[in-house]
Amino acid sequence: MTKSDAAAPVGLPFRDDALAGKRILVTGGGSGLGAQIARGFARHGATVYICGRREAVLAETAAEIAAEGVSGKVLPVVCDLRRPEMIDEMLERIWADGPLTGLVNNAAANFVAPTKTLSPRGYEAVRSTVMDGSFFVTLALGKRWIAEGLRGSVISNLVTWVWTGSAFVVPAAMAKTAIHAMTMSLAVEWGPYGIRLNAVAPGPFPTEGAWEKLNPIPETSAGATQSDQVPLRRFGRMPELQNLMIFLMSDGCDYLTGQTIAVDGGHHLAAPSTFAGLSDLTDMQWSAARERIRAASERDKQQRTVG
Repeated sequence: MTKSDAAAPVGLPFRDDALAGKRILVTGGGSGLGAQIARGFARHGATVYICGRREAVLAETAAEIAAEGVSGKVLPVVCDLRRPEMIDEMLERIWADGPLTGLVNNAAANFVAPTKTLSPRGYEAVRSTVMDGSFFVTLALGKRWIAEGLRGSVISNLVTWVWTGSAFVVPAAMAKTAIHAMTMSLAVEWGPYGIRLNAVAPGPFPTEGAWEKLNPIPETSAGATQSDQVPLRRFGRMPELQNLMIFLMSDGCDYLTGQTIAVDGGHHLAAPSTFAGLSDLTDMQWSAARERIRAASERDKQQRTVG
């Protein structure tokens, strides 16, 4: 594969107004994959609300996307999804301008670590955001849709480890698998109301914030973060993820529900696609990794305005 192959442009198969009239909430939309998903929606005409705990980051992302001349718009909303009362307040503010038509459960927390070293607080930090937060916002929004007789679409941003599990990221693997189960379960329970639930399981799509915590020592990276372990021999490109999200949120696939779709270049079909390779790290390397993860987490914490 040549360098030009890796940077080849990605086709945009949808009309610019494919999501016109859609009103979508993207959790954790201020950075990483969430910001890219919000950007893709806004470029295709949607009004996108991005929520998170870092007000300045949310505002900066919304301004950046607006400056690109998108046909839709992006609006920042501060919310801690671990607190159901804040979710209710957020939805009340959004509903004042009109009901949402879609939700992307993207907010996440994760870091690599030997499970034997985890504290209850470390486990709680991941579980409360990934599993509890995703369920709380899905439930709050679903209740509103059902009470008002509205159709809706929920997409959860998962990982391919929902099918395999993964060493060294056990809390995230557990929490994401729970949302995979929620997707299948509520697709059946809420289907009669016209509410669809699907999920996307991306392979390696590098983003600065996530990579600092999942690949803190690049020279010892595991299969989950290595492009040469992907059958297509490259990382994912953001428009490829955006295209799938736009399709799932559009009116063109109303019969699709309860599915988790991998967009990973065949990564999970060709082991290793997890963090099992980190078994060879020494105690000294794990210590260095912890320090880098702690520094990244502390920087994130200082930017928060809630939580």
